[in-house]
Amino acid sequence: MTQIKNWQVSPKDIFAMGPIVPVLVINKVEDALPIAEALLEANVKVLEVTLRTPAALDVIAEIAAKLPEAMIGSGTVTNRVQLQQSIDAGAKFAISPGLTKDLLQAGNESEIALIPGISSISELMDAIDYGYDHVKFFPAEASGGTKAIQSIGGPFPDIRFCPTGGININNVRNYLALPNVACCGGSWLVSDAIVEAKNWSEITRLAKEALAHVQ
Repeated sequence: MTQIKNWQVSPKDIFAMGPIVPVLVINKVEDALPIAEALLEANVKVLEVTLRTPAALDVIAEIAAKLPEAMIGSGTVTNRVQLQQSIDAGAKFAISPGLTKDLLQAGNESEIALIPGISSISELMDAIDYGYDHVKFFPAEASGGTKAIQSIGGPFPDIRFCPTGGININNVRNYLALPNVACCGGSWLVSDAIVEAKNWSEITRLAKEALAHVQ
């Protein structure tokens, strides 16, 4: 349970960069820069590219190399191999949907911040044992939503959450109103339909709308 943590950027700083973190499932490397640029245009700087597609690591590498102003992170990281692949691609942080003790230890030894996912008090206690105080709450709506975060976070007032899963323009304010929620992850800003239509300006519009909505 060694807690080393020589992280380049802290989860606290990442969480503070904006109230909404777009969760990006990108199938084609050619779409990476237009999507990232459209979000940056709306002043959304923290981007999570999930490792759910074969192109994901190349997408991260493309954004990291050509848009250094973006805080590009790797999502759906489930083991230490994927964490290292994310570092090699140029990711500045990693987010996992859940946690294992091996992944928590790998995160402590990593050069980039790991934000582990939890959905129960027991998982949160594991994360705390390894020195983590910023976590993803996933899947947020399916796991009880705002009431669950209030209940789980109650005994742990120093923990900060980034809920993700089932969050949209209609419920995001309810989450951000909680004192222990710093930001929310959401996929609604960049839907498959928008990407297929290459309607990049719509991504900017939706992102600006979301930020105005939560101010």
